[in-house]
Amino acid sequence: MSPDTIGLALLLLGVLLLVAKLVRVKWRLAQRLFIPSSIIGGAIALILGPDVLGAIASWLGTDRFADAGIFTADIREVWSTLPGMLISVVFAGLFLGHRIPNVREAGRMAGPQLMFGLTLASGQYVIGLLLALLVLVPVFGLPPLTGALIEIGFEGGHGTAGGLGDTFTEFGFPEGQDLALGMATVGLLSGIILGIVLINWGVRRGKTAELKASATPSVSEQMGIVERENRRSAATLTVHPSSIEPLAMHFGLLAIAVIIGQLILSGMQWVEQIFWADTIELFKYVPLFPIAMIGGIIVQTVIDRFDRHQVVDQLMIERIQGFSLDMLIISALGTLSLQVLAANFMPFLLLAVCGLAWSVGAFLLLAPRMLPDYWFERGIGDFGQSMGVTATGLILMRIADPELRTPAYPAFGYKQLVLEPFFGGGLVTAAAIPLIVAFGPLPLLVVMAVVLAFSVAVGLLVFGRKRGASAASEPAASTE
Repeated sequence: MSPDTIGLALLLLGVLLLVAKLVRVKWRLAQRLFIPSSIIGGAIALILGPDVLGAIASWLGTDRFADAGIFTADIREVWSTLPGMLISVVFAGLFLGHRIPNVREAGRMAGPQLMFGLTLASGQYVIGLLLALLVLVPVFGLPPLTGALIEIGFEGGHGTAGGLGDTFTEFGFPEGQDLALGMATVGLLSGIILGIVLINWGVRRGKTAELKASATPSVSEQMGIVERENRRSAATLTVHPSSIEPLAMHFGLLAIAVIIGQLILSGMQWVEQIFWADTIELFKYVPLFPIAMIGGIIVQTVIDRFDRHQVVDQLMIERIQGFSLDMLIISALGTLSLQVLAANFMPFLLLAVCGLAWSVGAFLLLAPRMLPDYWFERGIGDFGQSMGVTATGLILMRIADPELRTPAYPAFGYKQLVLEPFFGGGLVTAAAIPLIVAFGPLPLLVVMAVVLAFSVAVGLLVFGRKRGASAASEPAASTE
């Protein structure tokens, strides 16, 4: 494959993103549903690919677009390899630019939020593994690792689903990535749609502490355009461009984090090969991206200790992450196989419906009883994240708490520092598939059931009992 082909494939992703943004600005339904441009761009690439345009062309009597649609097979090959690389950049930057809090500080702020988030994530494994044991394996003949698809697609999102492609292939189930990407798409769209429905329900029923019935997103917000009077800098220049381009410096920090992650992963694989590879191999199949996150923590720890000039800008890191995630999503969706989804439609439908039912049910039944104050604003963020990506949760929290007066945002952020290294693309998500293959789905089901029971018990019996005293202060806090 020539360098020109790789360059053209990347340029086409940029063109597709711009076209998708124009669609978002003009298409009212996409605005109301807050569909990200990367999802729209991925859908456009999918429509122009072999499974849609190629199928239509074949039906009309020509096989010209059967292999790759309007794109070449080499371009689609480049796209298919991008998610596994870009997700490492996204995860490496999760902690860069953030002060690493101590355990007591994080626990005090995010304890209830952590228990609710852990409930949602572990519950997705319990439901998925039960479906695998009772229906998917005996009825449809699918491998047991399909029990992890709800958490991978919903809690993990498109990035995790795309990044685990090699792992699925290693275990002889390459269709798993397409199913996971389909789950991620259903989860993201449903999370936004159902989230807005729940917010409207909460406003009408008086469940929201801040949002009133008259408060609705502006037209500009729905279009994804920032009004001129509200525009702010996307990042801050912390070093002079004459010495080094600030964007390049921050990319270098991310590169160091990813390389550290690769060294750690290689070391764990080396130790495994020496001591227990003959019995079981786990680290051989663990992808790089959750370990790259550990690399990011190491880099940030060094920065906290030695960076007296505070040259790391959190917003700059977020811009690089956002760019990587947009490119990741559009390339992953653009190479999604609709034929795989069609061939496994009933299992896919069962997983999606059960996953949606769990997230909605947990929000309505458990969040009010586990979160001691501002349960709606705090719970809606975790609900959105459990069905899409972190951005979905942030969007829903911003709608429910437009002035950021509740503790939802800081609690959500601290919860991320504890939960993200394990679920939603972290170590547990990465290890789940090799663990299921090595030991079967039942041991992981038992472990996740214990985690679910623990998180629900602590949420209800420890934090839930504080709700009476905390709830009394909510109206007063909302008027400040």
